Amino acid sequence: MFEAGDLLVFITALVAVYLLPGPDMALVLSASVFQGRRNGLMVAAGLALSRALHVSLAGIGLAALLKTHPLLFDAVRWVGASYLCWMAWAILRARETSAGDDPVASAGGWQALQRGFLTNLLNPKALMFCALLLPQFISPSGNLFEQYLILGSILVLLGALFDVVYIYAASDLASRFSGSRYGKQIARSVFASVFTLAALRLAFNR
Repeated sequence: MFEAGDLLVFITALVAVYLLPGPDMALVLSASVFQGRRNGLMVAAGLALSRALHVSLAGIGLAALLKTHPLLFDAVRWVGASYLCWMAWAILRARETSAGDDPVASAGGWQALQRGFLTNLLNPKALMFCALLLPQFISPSGNLFEQYLILGSILVLLGALFDVVYIYAASDLASRFSGSRYGKQIARSVFASVFTLAALRLAFNR
């Protein structure tokens, strides 16, 4: 169904995207650093669910709808940017109120999953990425459902693999500096800055 060369190009493009710092990576790292692997894995599960939904929405044409209706695209974009700003504020507020709390997933696994899902879902550029990338490797003469299923599965599973690597690396690093209050303050400042920059990029970089 797919040429080996085409799949290699597809996977290479995904690897390049998953290596780039962004809100998804920052959320996974933040949950893992402040609450450990379990919450990090729940965030990763939420991200995976959202990516799967984005693949489905791209397949049924919602991305094309956003592209042809700029006001709808902008509405989703500004909601996503506001959500990222709220998470940056939550991180800074946690530093002021309770140094031991996780600023991103303090209410446990369910909220960690929810925040992972919403962070990716409210980024219309993630949906547009799926809509622009997947058709490049789809053959009109083949079974469209099967092709979207295979490529979408690769996209979701590869993203989950990268998230798991980030989770274990971050939690191991955090365990080495678990007794350092100064280190945690630096980490919170860094994550808050990343979320703020991601919000500004989403809001103003079209």
